[in-house]
Amino acid sequence: MNILFVVSEADPFAKTGGLADVGSALPKALAALGHDVRIVLPLYRQINRERFALRPTAFAFGVPVGPRTHQVRIWDTLLPAPPTAGPTSRVPVYFVECAALFDRDGLYQDRGQDFPDNLERFSCFSQAALQCLARLGWQPDIIHAHDWQSALACAHLRFGAIGQEKHFASTATVFTIHNLAYQGLFASDQWPLTHLPPSAFAIDGLEFYGKINCLKGGLVSAASLTTVSPTYAREILTTEFGCGLEGVLRARSEDLVGILNGIDVEEWNPERDPHLAATYAAERMAGKALCKLALQRAQHLPERQDLLIGMIQRLAEQKGIDLFVQAIDELMTLPVQVVMLGTGDPAYHQQLQVLAERFPDRLAVNLKFDNALAHQIEAGSDAFLMPSRFEPCGLNQLYSLRYGTVPIVKRVGGLADTVADVSPQTMAAQAATGFVFADHTPQALIEAVRRAVAAFRDHALWAQLVRNGMRQDGSWNRSARAYLQVYERALRTTVQGSRYVR
Repeated sequence: MNILFVVSEADPFAKTGGLADVGSALPKALAALGHDVRIVLPLYRQINRERFALRPTAFAFGVPVGPRTHQVRIWDTLLPAPPTAGPTSRVPVYFVECAALFDRDGLYQDRGQDFPDNLERFSCFSQAALQCLARLGWQPDIIHAHDWQSALACAHLRFGAIGQEKHFASTATVFTIHNLAYQGLFASDQWPLTHLPPSAFAIDGLEFYGKINCLKGGLVSAASLTTVSPTYAREILTTEFGCGLEGVLRARSEDLVGILNGIDVEEWNPERDPHLAATYAAERMAGKALCKLALQRAQHLPERQDLLIGMIQRLAEQKGIDLFVQAIDELMTLPVQVVMLGTGDPAYHQQLQVLAERFPDRLAVNLKFDNALAHQIEAGSDAFLMPSRFEPCGLNQLYSLRYGTVPIVKRVGGLADTVADVSPQTMAAQAATGFVFADHTPQALIEAVRRAVAAFRDHALWAQLVRNGMRQDGSWNRSARAYLQVYERALRTTVQGSRYVR
């Protein structure tokens, strides 16, 4: 099967969050199963052309976006793979170069503010991603688009607005919602930038309360829809989690599938992780204690046997940072230490800096992105806290399980699907993997941490929790096979030529 990923970020080239992990790990997993998988993404300023051996192709062309035509050039390389990977896992990656739109700091924002021309940027990208395929002489069976930034690729195929419909006559589209809260909303007077016909700005198209909704364009246009966990797939059909699109999603519920993300088990492997002070495995855990000691020293925390809790997150209310701040005074009375890594809302930056000064022997705050430190926190922590208000899938709880770090999570989205709460029944079945709380309140978070502290004092119980977690299969293998089933269904339900609406 020929599969094209149209995605706005992919690790290690450009990354702001979990989308980038999926944008590279899932293609590698599908390629390892024998499929011809390729990726296309924008050529951002931050992408190091020399490091990743990018080469300019001979393909350069104009892309109409509103009153302007942007000149783009296609570059290519191969997705980096570990030395142990076979040749089938080498995935071609194409980059859309357009200096006027992508040669700038940041992928979507500048100093926390969205770029005002984001619709123009990703309209150009989506069109160029489709137009380059005919020039490359490669025809996809599946075009798999992700989030609002590439949703217009699906809309262009449905509404037949790119002038290359014949090349895609037998191509099916799949659209994945990674986070429904980010929809790509723009004023209606920017409609010409989409290069879609006027008929597409309608209630059964991209119109949303008088605005353009790019993500809705993917929802109404793709043959099949997926999101990143079974629980989130159910949640987004409700008013509480549907972000105004629950009606659209309910109408397409038979086409919507929740598939848990996996993790890159080559990169996230405590037996071979180069970022760690010591490596370890489920059957030899001495290295984890050394990682904890190294993390305490690096973060200037006392070398005590308190429960060391890691947090790696975007500092925003979606991730529950408000709960943590409200709970901090009571949490700091417990025998715990907390190491936090992340960036986000400047107001939380300031609050956390003040709190770190108040509790220097219990709270270490790192207001930055640091991949090596993220690995060290996962390995050196005893537990990992994720108090998210909503969480489509979550990856850090999967990393934590693999690293023998016990998750403490809110029962929501993918967290509910991947962490089994400690109870007499789950412990007897050797199924318990963490501590789960249901209410989005500071007191519920505190109680979950109290339970974890009590369990940590029971060395046999804690060791069993660690073993249970490390036994979980968080790889992409199972998820990749589930996506193949979605692709096959999309192909079966795509009638040649029927998607194009005039």
